[in-house]
Amino acid sequence: MRPCSRCFNLAEEELCDICRDPRRDAGLIVVVEQPKDLLAFEAGGLTTGVYHVLMGRVSALDGVEPRHLTIDALQKRIADGGVREVVLATNPTLEGDATALYLMEALADSGVTVTRLARGLPPGGQIEHANRSMLEAAFQGRQ
Repeated sequence: MRPCSRCFNLAEEELCDICRDPRRDAGLIVVVEQPKDLLAFEAGGLTTGVYHVLMGRVSALDGVEPRHLTIDALQKRIADGGVREVVLATNPTLEGDATALYLMEALADSGVTVTRLARGLPPGGQIEHANRSMLEAAFQGRQ
């Protein structure tokens, strides 16, 4: 096993199965922190797009800076053309949010739409059991 040369997912060959699949929508890139996050999306069958694995997240406490991640490779993929949307699917943690914020700024002039996963109350959840950050995200993301 090794990193896919395009998306950094786990692969047995130069490209992973997802990057080799012509049925995937290469115009939609879902950015995740780790290969296990990609597996969660695939298990749910949530997208027909492709992925980009950052191989971590920005974390000042751990000494992980943006230059340690695969952000340059993501920017190159976008610059090569054909990408219309990048979905930032980092974890809803302080580090995940910092990484998403950095990426939003880094991709602002790329000409592609940059979106972030929605947050808030889970389906079937009860407001009385939600914490402040869940309620805040749900309220701010209201439609």
